[in-house]
Amino acid sequence: MRVCGGMAPQKLNTNKTSSNTIAYRFSGRMLIYVTFSLFLFQKRGDCKVNTQIITIANQKGGVGKTTTCANLGIGLAQAGKKVLLIDGDPQGSLTISLGHPQPDKLPFTLSDAMGRILMDEPLKPGEGILHHPEGVDLMPADIQLSGMEVSLVNAMSRETILRQYLDTVKGQYSHILIDCQPSLGMLTVNALAAANRVIIPVQAEYLPAKGLEQLLQTVNKVKRQINPKLQIDGILLTMVDNRTNFAKEIAALLRETYGSKIKVFATEIPHSVRAKEISAEGKSIFAHDPNGKVAEGYKNLTQEVTKLEKQREKSRAGIGR
Repeated sequence: MRVCGGMAPQKLNTNKTSSNTIAYRFSGRMLIYVTFSLFLFQKRGDCKVNTQIITIANQKGGVGKTTTCANLGIGLAQAGKKVLLIDGDPQGSLTISLGHPQPDKLPFTLSDAMGRILMDEPLKPGEGILHHPEGVDLMPADIQLSGMEVSLVNAMSRETILRQYLDTVKGQYSHILIDCQPSLGMLTVNALAAANRVIIPVQAEYLPAKGLEQLLQTVNKVKRQINPKLQIDGILLTMVDNRTNFAKEIAALLRETYGSKIKVFATEIPHSVRAKEISAEGKSIFAHDPNGKVAEGYKNLTQEVTKLEKQREKSRAGIGR
């Protein structure tokens, strides 16, 4: 057989041949061509990052969205993942909890980034992203984000402005987590349109049925009309006080009502006074109370989320079901 300008491969004499291993000696030109081609192929493969974008959503406030976003993100970072946290709440709760008590004094926030996208203006890679000592990056938010929500109402492709911003940075991260404001407005719709996964924190101290149904309808509508890749990872029970029968009844009711359609995480985040202290310190529960029950809960959640990712990867590859 003749290859590359008539240069034929020649079999080398070797004592380490086998039935499925044959060594060839190519001309210098052919060897350079093959080596360079393999190098390009390998580099292209290395650059492909399947970024997981997880939105933490519930239109009810005080259910642990921000705490879950921060601690799940840092838990993933501790597991070796490259993580970006997005504060999608104009109140800046995530920004404050990660050590920036005055978000309005930050030079660049999410509203600026989305504004650049909206106005089709250039955006420097990674502009405005802050680094937290526990290994995660943060795109902060301030009150200006509420004005951005108003601007989105009449914008072209208004549901995808956040997605377009994330497209500029997601290749640098294995995971992006978005903390949503307590509403089902345009910012939350943007977060759902940008994500491929949703986690729904639900406080185990009230009956969440009506609000949860509204959120599920919104998720299904976004999936149907805007983002067909969107999946619900599960419902996460938070602030669980297992000393009370009421909390146990709520947990049992949720599993009975939704367990056949939507995963309810086996992990439950316990109620803890110490967990409420972390926002004032700008650190995670892992740093504040590493041996406490809440830290154990978020460690278990991190493992569940990672396991779910692996199961889906196997399913896509045709290995699992």
